[in-house]
Amino acid sequence: MNRRSFLNRHEIRKVIVFRALQLGDMLCAVPALRALRAALPDARIVLTGLPWAAQFAQRFDAYVDEFLSFPGHPLLPEQPVRHEELTAFYASICERGFDLALQLHGSGDVTNHIVGGFGARSMAGFTRGEASQSERTLLVPYPEAGAEPERLLHLLDRLGAPIAGSKLEFPLRHEDIEELEASQLAPDLEPGNYICIHPGARKRDKCWPPACFAEVADQLRHEFGFDTVLTGSADEALLARAVAERMRTPAIEAAAPISIGAMAALMSRSRLLICNDTGVSHIAAGLGLNSVVVFSKADIARWAPTDRLRHRCIWDPAAERAAVVLEHARALLTGTEPSGQRATGMWPYW
Repeated sequence: MNRRSFLNRHEIRKVIVFRALQLGDMLCAVPALRALRAALPDARIVLTGLPWAAQFAQRFDAYVDEFLSFPGHPLLPEQPVRHEELTAFYASICERGFDLALQLHGSGDVTNHIVGGFGARSMAGFTRGEASQSERTLLVPYPEAGAEPERLLHLLDRLGAPIAGSKLEFPLRHEDIEELEASQLAPDLEPGNYICIHPGARKRDKCWPPACFAEVADQLRHEFGFDTVLTGSADEALLARAVAERMRTPAIEAAAPISIGAMAALMSRSRLLICNDTGVSHIAAGLGLNSVVVFSKADIARWAPTDRLRHRCIWDPAAERAAVVLEHARALLTGTEPSGQRATGMWPYW
């Protein structure tokens, strides 16, 4: 029996990876991309995904050499289909003759058909059914449990890639710092002397109420004296304003038309981030920034950062646990665990 790994059985010089998702989902794929690069250090790795992810590919150029904008599919809800681009998109990929097409976009119900259309010499990905393996194809059952980075790494492990942990990354660039400074959003902030509150999320029904964020922000300002910075994209400015209007203490409203990188640079200098279950929670994980993340709808076991000591994830669909959020914010700011609990980093969710 040939016991060589799937990757070692093939000469792989060009790989195309499919994952057409939003910021947090893409950041969760970084450990898998890291493992792929470690396995194929000389291969050309091309990522295809949502148009915004061109900036993701640029930031993670240690793992991704090129980005192709995916024009969409009728059964994938993340973007409208650009029908006029579909034929040219698939034809151009087929013409390039990829050695491996890697499906990193979920269980494969729709996406295996998409990736199968890339015409690569071999294909690997997930499937909802039983495992399927041939000389040129490897489909493994999509894990139904575990954190998202670990689920994706399961496929890379089966391919024979060396796994370098599930830790997330968010490398800051000089341009991020320069953009932040040029924005003049908070020119007088002292690094390490402020807390970031990010009240928004792509899906507004996932957002903790502004009054809850305001209550937590006021209490932390009273107890620790740190400045409060309300972050967000330009279209979340009204939500940041709603939090500020409910606060009794002053806040700096920094929801503005700046890039994800500049916002991450602002967060990187803070003491703590408090946010909803959204992409910035994974930015915090990549930055190594302590955070308290409020969940109300999503699968907390799948989407919570894996370091439970640094990132405290609170389940609060009824918006009635502000005291618990405060308790864990205090713990992260002081290093004193709530209720005498011992810090192991392996706690369940709260």
